[in-house]
Amino acid sequence: MENTVKNKSYAFALRIIKAYRFLSTEQKEFVLSKQLLRSGTAIGALIKEAEHGESKADFIHKMNIALKEANETEYWLMLLHDSDYLESKVFESVVEDCREIIKLLISIIKTSKKNKNN
Repeated sequence: MENTVKNKSYAFALRIIKAYRFLSTEQKEFVLSKQLLRSGTAIGALIKEAEHGESKADFIHKMNIALKEANETEYWLMLLHDSDYLESKVFESVVEDCREIIKLLISIIKTSKKNKNN
C-alpha cells in the first residue's frame, strides 16, 4: 500500500507544480498558490522520508505530518476554487486526488498503529 501512496503523492506533486505555474503566470496569484505548492509537494516528500524512519513510531509520525499537509493542501485548493482562481473542472479533479491520498494515509496510519501495538 505504501508504494501506491508514494506513487500517487509524487504524481499529485507534479500536478500541484503545474497548477502553481498556471496560477502564478496566468492568474497572477502568488500568495495562495505558493502555499499550495509548499503543502502539496511536502506530502510526497514526507512519505518518502517515512520510508526510512528510525522506528515504527517515527514512520507513523512522518505519515501523520504528511496527512496534515494533505489536509492543508485540500484547504488551499478549496480557497483557490472558491475565490475563482481555479475552474471547477480542474478543482474537482485535483481535490479528488488529494482526498484519495488523505484516505490512503489514514488507512496506513491506522494499520501501522494497530501493528505497532500487537
